[in-house]
Amino acid sequence: MKSKFLKVFALILCTCLTAIAIKACSFSNESTLKPFKVGLNSWPGYQIALYAKEAGLFRKHGLDVEFIRFINQQDNIRATMRGAQDVSFVPLPEVMQVDSAEEKPVFVMVVDISAGSDGIAAAPKIKSVKDLKGKKVSAKLSTVSHLVLLEALKANQLKPEDVEIVDVINERGANMLKKGEISASTLWEPLMTDAAKNVGGKVIHTTADVDSVVIDGVATRSSIVTTKQDELVSFIETWFEVMKAVETKPQEVFASVAKQLKMTTEAFAIDYKGLKKGDLAMNRRMFEGGRLKEAYQQTRQLLLADPRHGRNIREDVEINASAVTKASKNWQ
Repeated sequence: MKSKFLKVFALILCTCLTAIAIKACSFSNESTLKPFKVGLNSWPGYQIALYAKEAGLFRKHGLDVEFIRFINQQDNIRATMRGAQDVSFVPLPEVMQVDSAEEKPVFVMVVDISAGSDGIAAAPKIKSVKDLKGKKVSAKLSTVSHLVLLEALKANQLKPEDVEIVDVINERGANMLKKGEISASTLWEPLMTDAAKNVGGKVIHTTADVDSVVIDGVATRSSIVTTKQDELVSFIETWFEVMKAVETKPQEVFASVAKQLKMTTEAFAIDYKGLKKGDLAMNRRMFEGGRLKEAYQQTRQLLLADPRHGRNIREDVEINASAVTKASKNWQ
């Protein structure tokens, strides 16, 4: 009887010790995760990273990622430059306009390139971009929509001053187009297509019509590239894993993100459709192939050609391939 009791006691003790060991191991794994703060807004090209959070991919790569939400992209990149967070998901042109700080802004990874997600919705009488000469067109100055308009004008041999820019946000621009107060509005999807249908017009230009410089990516400050290089490389490795998942199991990825955003899977899939995804091959092309530096100079020229935005366009943004290069080697 005593022997039987001892066996039962030993079994219970063993079970308890195992549970404690598992909990201790779990706590140890949690405590070794490196914190990494990331700023992002509601752009689908950035929100796709939410999949990595739910799927545990960041933890797999040793990171405890905290997403900081922003509405305004300048607030986002400023927070990174001032040390409140580690990196920002942000468009390249926004990095080029950030306020001066003690450190230089550094662009370290390409997230996506617009290929149809941004464009110009026009009234019925406007059949092409060339028809915009002398007309009122909405675009929020200094933002991506302004760059989309400038890119479209240049591709159609028009100068910035050939159109009157109405400086309003997307929703206001779409509403003005509906009321007939302007001839066209520079928008992004799904508002762009909806706005054109609402007025019986059409989309006369999208970023799919050009090799667009509307490039989204990850930017940081110069010190992070060295002081948190391991975290930065791990973050990029995780991103490449997300891009692979988008390629191999898109419905699972879109469903995960859509659930977190409280929208339908189909709606998110449509929003993401007009983007060239920033996978490993894309980043190699952009960094090693020199396209990113070329696009940086093209963006700078476009913005300098239209001073109506009133911003200083930085010429000291560093295009740094070190983290992407290291991550791509590890990924292989």
